[in-house]
Amino acid sequence: MKIITKILLVAFVLLLVAEYVPGIIVEGVYPAIIAAVVLGILNVFVKPILFVLTLPINILTLGLFTFIINATLFWFAATFVEGFAVSSFWYALFGSVLVTAASSFANRYL
Repeated sequence: MKIITKILLVAFVLLLVAEYVPGIIVEGVYPAIIAAVVLGILNVFVKPILFVLTLPINILTLGLFTFIINATLFWFAATFVEGFAVSSFWYALFGSVLVTAASSFANRYL
């Protein structure tokens, strides 16, 4: 039940981000839910591998390179989901920061 709540929360945040950020497009609730699931899968399986591979860069930048990893995964997820599009890397960075903040909030309080 917790996972479904988190997925729905991330989908809702994706819809809000798409409403206010002009470079991110989500065409409805269904693509938002699918995008939330894809983002969750990428964050569970791909992000740890990328984090370990880029650990020296991450240490040199004092952890700021994690934002780049998150933005890349956010942009990469947009290539898989039809109805979810990100126009540039900077919009992906801004959207990933907002979605990550909401996801952290969900993990803390749910």
